[in-house]
Amino acid sequence: MLKVVKFGGSSMADAGQYRKVRDIILSDPARRVVVVSAAGKRKKNDHKITDLLYLCHAHVRYGVDCTSVFDMIASRYLQIRDDLGIQLNIEEDLASLKRQLQAKTVTQDELASRGEYFSAKLMAAYLGFQFVDAADWIRFRMDGSVDQESSYALLQEQVRGEGVVIPGFYGLMPDGHIKTFSRGGSDITGALAAAALDADLYENWTDVSGILMADPRIVENPRAIPEVTYDELRELSYSGAQVLHEGTIFPVREKNIPLNIRNTNAPSDPGTMIRESFDTDADPDRFITGITGRKDFSIICISKRGMSNQVGVLRSILSVFERHNISIDYAPNGIDNVSLVMPTEAIGHCLYTIIGELQQEIQPDTLDVIDQISIVAAVGRKMAFRPGISGKVFGALGEAGINIRMINQGPDELNIIFGVDNRDFASAIRVLYNSFVK
Repeated sequence: MLKVVKFGGSSMADAGQYRKVRDIILSDPARRVVVVSAAGKRKKNDHKITDLLYLCHAHVRYGVDCTSVFDMIASRYLQIRDDLGIQLNIEEDLASLKRQLQAKTVTQDELASRGEYFSAKLMAAYLGFQFVDAADWIRFRMDGSVDQESSYALLQEQVRGEGVVIPGFYGLMPDGHIKTFSRGGSDITGALAAAALDADLYENWTDVSGILMADPRIVENPRAIPEVTYDELRELSYSGAQVLHEGTIFPVREKNIPLNIRNTNAPSDPGTMIRESFDTDADPDRFITGITGRKDFSIICISKRGMSNQVGVLRSILSVFERHNISIDYAPNGIDNVSLVMPTEAIGHCLYTIIGELQQEIQPDTLDVIDQISIVAAVGRKMAFRPGISGKVFGALGEAGINIRMINQGPDELNIIFGVDNRDFASAIRVLYNSFVK
């Protein structure tokens, strides 16, 4: 069995966290491929190493001396090495990087990638594993996309059964320059490594015991989701949950590799298991997987008698928004009306232009704009098999005095989406959680 394991910045913050990571890896011989992030924050007001590296580059760009910032970065890694008693000379690499900074010969991407590079160097030496540089196997195309075929082949050549440690976040462009991922960099690296090696499981270790059923800033101590499908995860992410970005899970989903979200600080917790589907349910009595949402939406409501009999009217409406490069999140409709839901921020700069174009092209009977709307989503793959779920959801909200401004449900019945006033956003999430989870 092979497990590819990825540890985020909070798991690499200091020597104490390195010890936890080592114990987790050595407790299971299947954990032979390790992907690590740059050192994260040790406490609330601390700095992430990657942020300091970007700050160094900004200093150099504007002709400001960055010695003090660079010394903070260097001392952080030297302290980790010395606290752990690791026999590794990283002074030469640090000095070389400092010379590149002073000569202005290091790119922003290469500089930002060094946090992961030093983390992986130290962790490999600490574990006695082989260090495999991400630049030696992750290959980008000129358009910035990953060449999976060549990348997978290169990694397969370098991993021969022994333990390896890989820095996350970056790879190599065709011209030989280092390029970083734009979002969720180390998560993507871990997923690519798992897919390349056809791993049996990809473990993503972070500082929470899995994906939470609701935002902990709104619901006190929400439960972790024991099991979630990739489709549910996409719905939760799209609707506002702070979960793994879709791009970070695509490689393992493509290979049908399970993904387990675990907590470095609570390694005995099972976390959240993510699969394409589940044969049995960990909690058969729970039909809502997660509750999430986002604030500050606008709804443009258009009504016109006979609209349902006019061929192409919906296409005409949507083409107005397309001309302004505005994506519609939801479009609930009735017989002679349609409502278009989108973030207020996306439409603010051209709202009146769009209203004018809609008036001209559609000649509606009424056209109203409603602002200060929040979208709340209850997501669950089992909702489709439970009669009366929508009624129970709306009944609970009604009893709490929360007015529903919009309702939308997809044909797969994977979610129930509704709009409420911004002032009712947190209350709506708490009502659903307390009514259907506790």
